[in-house]
Amino acid sequence: CAPPDAVVWPQAVGQVQELAALCYRCHVPMVPFGTGTGLEGGVNAVQGGVCFDLSRMDAIAELSLEDFSVTVEPGVTRKALNSHLRGTGLWFPVGTVGTSEQ
Repeated sequence: CAPPDAVVWPQAVGQVQELAALCYRCHVPMVPFGTGTGLEGGVNAVQGGVCFDLSRMDAIAELSLEDFSVTVEPGVTRKALNSHLRGTGLWFPVGTVGTSEQ
């Protein structure tokens, strides 16, 4: 396990863009973190860098019942989405065996 050098909690797309541009200019690795459901070790900062904790970006932007699509920010959990979908007749099941959710 390799921790990042720093952690930031952006709350809007513009903040992510500014932070990413700064990291790019300074040649600093970026490590995205959404809701902690990944099992592949993608949040392991093997070369240091800045962890972008996107868990506070948890808005559900758009729901289209007609075409069964939803646009969400990266911090939206399956449980939060299903709570939002309650009463519509739709639900979002777990898609991968072994995932965990905070």
